[in-house]
Amino acid sequence: MTDLSRRRRLLVLAICCMSLLIVSLDNTVLNVALPSMQHELGASVSGMQWTIDAYTLVLASLLMLAGSTADRLGRRRVFMAGLVVFALGSLLCSLAPDLGWLVVFRMVQAVGGSMLNPVAMSIITNTFTDPRERARAIGVWGGVVGISMAAGPVIGGLLVQSVGWRSIFWINVPIGALALLLTFRYVPESRAPRPRRVDPVGQLLVVVLLGSLTYAIIEAPEAGWTSAQILAFAVVSLVSLLALISYERRRREPLIDLRFFHSAPFAGATVIAVCAFAALGGFLFVNTLYLQNIRGLSALNAGLYMLPMAGMTLICAPLSGRLVGSRGPRLPLLLAGCAMAASGILFAAFHTETAPALLFTGYVLFGIGFGLVNAPITNTAVSGMPRTQAGVAAAVASTSRQVGQSLGVAVIGAVLAGGAHAGATRPEFLAAAHPAWWIIVGCGAAILLLGALTTGARARATARRTAALFEDETTHDHSRASTGS
Repeated sequence: MTDLSRRRRLLVLAICCMSLLIVSLDNTVLNVALPSMQHELGASVSGMQWTIDAYTLVLASLLMLAGSTADRLGRRRVFMAGLVVFALGSLLCSLAPDLGWLVVFRMVQAVGGSMLNPVAMSIITNTFTDPRERARAIGVWGGVVGISMAAGPVIGGLLVQSVGWRSIFWINVPIGALALLLTFRYVPESRAPRPRRVDPVGQLLVVVLLGSLTYAIIEAPEAGWTSAQILAFAVVSLVSLLALISYERRRREPLIDLRFFHSAPFAGATVIAVCAFAALGGFLFVNTLYLQNIRGLSALNAGLYMLPMAGMTLICAPLSGRLVGSRGPRLPLLLAGCAMAASGILFAAFHTETAPALLFTGYVLFGIGFGLVNAPITNTAVSGMPRTQAGVAAAVASTSRQVGQSLGVAVIGAVLAGGAHAGATRPEFLAAAHPAWWIIVGCGAAILLLGALTTGARARATARRTAALFEDETTHDHSRASTGS
C-alpha cells in the first residue's frame, strides 16, 4: 500500500469503522429486540440463543478464510463484497416468516460480516505503519464498539417500540450502501506480497468443531446433558479439535498457523478475547431478558437502562488505545479484568438487580472493563507479527471474539434455560441467573491473570522469537525466488 496523507489515512479509518459500526450495532440492537422476537415467533430460550449464535458461529468459522482470501484477491475487493452480502442478509432477515428462516438469513448476514471486520483491521494495520499511531487508530476502532453499545439499545428500543423488531435490520442497508460507495472512492487496494493457499480441510474442521460444540451446549438443557445426542456432538467436537491440531501442524500454509501461539502475548490476547466476549455475550443476554421479561420494561426503557454500561465503553475504549500506545497493554488489561470481575461479583453476591443504585454501578463497572479490554487484544495480536501476517493475526483475534460471544450466549443461556422462560417469576429468574454471574466473575479473573502473565518482559521475548520465525521464512522464500530455485 502506498503512503497516504494523514487526512486520507483518517478517512480510510473512518470508512473501516463504518463496517464495524453496522456489525456491532446489529448485535446490540438485536439483543434489545430478543423478547419481542420471542413473543411474536413463539421461540424458546434456545431459539433466541440460535438467532445470536447462528450468526457468530458462521462469522467465527469464516473469518480466517476471509482474511487469507483478502490477502490474495485484494482487501478492498473482499471488503466491498462483504458490505454487499451483509446488507442483503440484513434485508432478508427483515422479511423472515419464522424463526427457522431468520436463523438461515442471519447466517447469510454472517458470511458478509466475515469479510468486513478482519479485512478492515488488516487495511488499518497496513495504513497506519507507525506503532503509536496504529495503537491510537485501534483505540478509535474500539471506541466504535462503544458507540454501537451506546446507540444500539436506544436505537433498537425506538425501532422495536415504534415499527417492530423487523426494522432493526433495515438500518444496516443505508449504512452499508454509504460505506460501499466511500470504499470504492477512497480506500486503496492492497494485497499480501505472498498470500497463503486455501486450506479447505482445516476450514471444514473449524466449522464442525465450533458448530458441534455450540449445538451441544445450547441443546443440552432440553435434551439432557448425558443424552446420546449431546454426547455424540461433544465427541464430534473433541475429535474435530484433535484432528485440526494434527492436520494444521503438518501443513506448510495452514488455516491456523499454530506457531503464532509460541508468542505468549498473542496466545494471551486470544484467550482474553474469548473470555471478554463470553462475558459480554452472557451479560447482554441475561440483562435483556431480565429487564423486559421480568421487570416488564419496554424495549426502549431497557435500552436506556443499559446506557451507563455503553457510555463507559465509549469513554474507555479510546482511552485504552492511548494507554496501549504510550504504556503498553498491561495496565488496561489489569484494570479491565478487575472491573469486569467486580461487576460480576456485585450481581452474584449482592442481588444488584433489585437495587437501582447497585444495578447502575454494576453496569458502569462492566462498561469500564469492556471498554478497556478491546484495544490491547487487537494491538497485542497484530503488533508482534510481521506486517505480512497482520491479516491472519487480526482474523485469529476476531475469531476469538466471535467464539467467545457464541460460548457466552450458549453457556449462560444453558444455565438460564430453567428460569428464563417468558412466564418466569422474579425469584425463579434470579435463582437461575446466580451461577451465570459467577461465570462472568471467572471471565474477569481470567483476564486479570492472563493480563499479568502475558505482558511482561519474558512474554515479550517470546513474541520477538515468534516474529523472527516468520521473518526468516519470508527472507528464505525471497532468496529462493531471486536465485530461481
